[in-house]
Amino acid sequence: MKIIDVDVYTVDPAKNGTPNSVEYPDIWTFVRVRTDEGLYGWGECTNFPGNGSLMIADAIHHLKPWIIGEDAHDINAMWHRIFRKAAYLGPRGLPTAVVSGLDIALWDIKGKVTGRPIYDLLGGKVRPSIPTYANAWFFALDGFSAAATPEEYGAAAKRAVAKGHTVLKCDPFLEMNQYHTGYLAGQISPEGEDFGVNVIAAIREAVGPSIGVLLDAHGHYNVPTCVRICRRLEPYNLGWFEEPTPPESIQALRAIRDQVNIPICVGERLYTRHDFLPLLEQHLTDYIMPDVVWTGGISELLRIATLAEAYHVPISPHNAMGPLQVLAGAHTMMTVPNLYRLEHNIANYGNYNRFIDHPLDFRGDQLFLSERPGLGVDFDVEMLEAHSVYRRPA
Repeated sequence: MKIIDVDVYTVDPAKNGTPNSVEYPDIWTFVRVRTDEGLYGWGECTNFPGNGSLMIADAIHHLKPWIIGEDAHDINAMWHRIFRKAAYLGPRGLPTAVVSGLDIALWDIKGKVTGRPIYDLLGGKVRPSIPTYANAWFFALDGFSAAATPEEYGAAAKRAVAKGHTVLKCDPFLEMNQYHTGYLAGQISPEGEDFGVNVIAAIREAVGPSIGVLLDAHGHYNVPTCVRICRRLEPYNLGWFEEPTPPESIQALRAIRDQVNIPICVGERLYTRHDFLPLLEQHLTDYIMPDVVWTGGISELLRIATLAEAYHVPISPHNAMGPLQVLAGAHTMMTVPNLYRLEHNIANYGNYNRFIDHPLDFRGDQLFLSERPGLGVDFDVEMLEAHSVYRRPA
């Protein structure tokens, strides 16, 4: 079964972007790999902020000579072929995102060929459903606007728990949003720090001791700032402190690990098993969170999970993009014994289902997968084209 073409769709699910603008809002990039037997598979390789979704879309077009004509059954061969094409550029990051989209699409094809869901091809279920944790519960729940005070965060947390969510995540240090892709000194003002600590205190008071509360630091901090914040947060029994410093420095992570008592989670900006191995070997993290649409697709996510299993480290995939990120991660995690929870963005429920023919089956804090072949969904191509924000440069 030969690959005859790869279609790329970069879309704004809310259709509020302007083509070729300087900075897009959240946009999603999907690929459709088509074969000479009429079968096709869907994958996702979304990346934002920073217009990453556009760069990935362009890269796929440039890499088509090494994709078209290859056998769609040979997933591992395709994975290594595209990964190694970037050997002198640096194969982690943008190249692994391209690999991710293709890898997911080829697994979708293999599922359609066999008539089985992808999790069956990976060895079958080890659990009936996927436990999840909720992000963006403070943005869009029952029509409420974004929380602005600690009290509003607490009220929003209670509403999320009432919907069946048992683990919640947020980044309460709003002052640091300006540094999300612009790390400089890694410091926060006393007022900004107090606000974030007060938000966590309000959430904990609102939901009680049995609900999990996770904190995403987005790599915003230097070592002493992170240590100080973590020590202030210790009374609130956080499940983890995520990405405390930028991902480049293992030494910074070790310094924090030696000084704080809150569990650490890292990995959304690490790529392939090679990046995760030293963290596991040196016991620098309690949880890992690779991203299935960035690190190399279903194939690499499974390899990373198996690697972490050998160290008895739980895996909790990063998941803040589109619907195929949810499904690809869920199919992989359905087969993985060391899963903690799969992240999902509850503010995106409507957007998740905008383009696909079967809605994602969330029930409280669980995601259920069907027995439909492959990923279990197809796309409305006309809808994708109507929401397109991508023009391939001439």
